[in-house]
Amino acid sequence: MTHAISQYLTFTDEVREALDSGKPIVALETTIISHGMPYPQNIEMARTVERIIREQGAVPATIGIMDGRVKIGLNEQELEAFATSNPVEKVSRRDFAYLLSSGKIGATTVAATMIGAALAGIEVFATGGIGGVHREGETTMDVSADLTELAQTNVAVVCAGAKSILDIGRTLEYLETHGVPVIGYNTDEFPSFYARESGYGVDFRLDEPAQVADVLNKKWQLGLQGGAIIANPVPAESALQHAEIEGVIQQALNEAKEQNITGKKVTPFLLARIKELTAGRSLETNIALVYHNAKVAAQIAVALKA
Repeated sequence: MTHAISQYLTFTDEVREALDSGKPIVALETTIISHGMPYPQNIEMARTVERIIREQGAVPATIGIMDGRVKIGLNEQELEAFATSNPVEKVSRRDFAYLLSSGKIGATTVAATMIGAALAGIEVFATGGIGGVHREGETTMDVSADLTELAQTNVAVVCAGAKSILDIGRTLEYLETHGVPVIGYNTDEFPSFYARESGYGVDFRLDEPAQVADVLNKKWQLGLQGGAIIANPVPAESALQHAEIEGVIQQALNEAKEQNITGKKVTPFLLARIKELTAGRSLETNIALVYHNAKVAAQIAVALKA
């Protein structure tokens, strides 16, 4: 890491020691804390995810921007700040330099967390679901920067597929065009966040952490730039039915359109409205899939260091 980069990064002692000693590390985002869940579920989720990763033998590194620095790992006070502060900016690639310059607090999206992880030398990242091509994206051109980041940044993203509010078919087509492998972890079907199915397949199915680690190692050793998606379905006992959640999403999308909600405000609105329409069950599913992704990501991170 060059001095020009290192001057913008700060590390917790735990993460710094893990990097220095070659221990497995799993990156975590902060947007899910600041924008994805209400308080206090968000801080409880953040603490539990870190504990799950440690239980699997890896070190958690929750990433966010504060005080003009990219924080690689957060202490308890900083975690609390991301869970309770208002406003917290939502940070993607385009916002990265501005947030560092302004000194504002910024919660990292999938794209921004991948950037932070890559700068720090972390290869595995656990999240809920990736962004993608929005419905009606063929006319709005609303395509998440998560996809372009996956095409260029060498970080593997363990997720429960793409958020089901998106156009999953077009999202997968975009990933194929940019050479991003979509690995189904113990599944032949691409999951759709709240549901285990989507109607779309994956590129390859792998069932063990060591298999995933071997593919990632070979990809990067060959100099094939870009990340990979490890699509890990929500556990069956916590999943919602695909047909049910699709109806709820359509209602929420119609309401967003009626209220002229656009851009980066769309996803938080939809997630909040879906929670209301499912009487809170969608939040329970969201939390369950994040925990499951953290466990699998830690196992893959450990296998990469084996």
